[in-house]
Amino acid sequence: MKLTGKWIEAGHLQQVLAMLEAGGHQALLVGGCVRNALIGAAVTDMDIATDAVPQRVIELAQAAGLKSVPTGIDHGTVTVVAAHEPHEITTFRRDVETHGRHATVEFSTRIEEDAARRDFTVNALYARADGTVLDPLGQGLADLAARHLRFVGNPDQRIREDYLRILRFFRFTAWYGDPALGIDPEGLAACAEHALGLDGLSRERVGHEMRRLLAAPDPAPALAAMQATGVLAHVLPGADSRAIAPLVHLEEGTAPAFLRRLVALGGEDPAERLRLSKAELRGLEQIRAALQSDAPPAALGYRFGADPAADATLIRAASLGQPLADDWRAPIQRGAAQVFPVTASDLMPGLQGPALGARLRALETRWIAEDFQPTRDDLLG
Repeated sequence: MKLTGKWIEAGHLQQVLAMLEAGGHQALLVGGCVRNALIGAAVTDMDIATDAVPQRVIELAQAAGLKSVPTGIDHGTVTVVAAHEPHEITTFRRDVETHGRHATVEFSTRIEEDAARRDFTVNALYARADGTVLDPLGQGLADLAARHLRFVGNPDQRIREDYLRILRFFRFTAWYGDPALGIDPEGLAACAEHALGLDGLSRERVGHEMRRLLAAPDPAPALAAMQATGVLAHVLPGADSRAIAPLVHLEEGTAPAFLRRLVALGGEDPAERLRLSKAELRGLEQIRAALQSDAPPAALGYRFGADPAADATLIRAASLGQPLADDWRAPIQRGAAQVFPVTASDLMPGLQGPALGARLRALETRWIAEDFQPTRDDLLG
């Protein structure tokens, strides 16, 4: 089996692979790029694995006139820049000690040892520069074809190496698993057994995984399993996944949105627990405010903007089990496009201070209630 496509034929990538091979070393693409290429998904990160130790990679890059950066040299990773493109090159590794947040590793010269320390079988796939696919464990290709997401080797051991793999298990299941097969029972049991380990992870790492999980086309089965195993309670105490499946159904034709699905999940203090950015926090608060309003769709669009109003409408319908009209977005968008025709200067100098603000709010309330129809003259007359 061979991979094809412009991404693997790119001159900068081939130059880096050739650099390693010319130095007498293995140069293999690994992980997500191989997995995604095999299933026809977009290829983004192009990670390279090699039996060359980091210092040797640096020497080869220097001899080839390429810039090298020791971005993670303690863990065996050197970034080589070719044609202004970064290429992460990591030496084959094998685990010698685990800590629950990361593992202590030693460098290896064997692809089998490197594959055995990876998280999931579908991520333990490699490819040569000519596209030839290698499956050192003899499981990855079959599991990928069957959309069976499972840990490499013993799930308990894989999780003890890094508890973040619990969340990665659910995230990868949502993206690459087959819902008809259900979730791998051994992996699920191990995640439930070690859920307490999530409490020791940084909020940034947890938030990163949850963003990617909630961006999946349909994260509902994975989230339901997270709730059933107690994992979700460690990530977002009080969260409830029941509204996610109907929300995904109602979202047809609407792009998945992390904040919309996060609000639908609920839970305690997601801003702190997932380390939301200031922009994300503002968006979350807008959606929540729109959810608390009983205003009609057009008024929601005017008050909160088209996207928060649409998100709130979807969440409310999903939570209540209500259908949406075919043109449900139209009044929201119409409201969002409105501009209140009266300004403060129209009421001055007759009104000042609090009285001015109160009059403006009253006129705006009337304008909204009358479906934005009154003109400036109507309102001031």
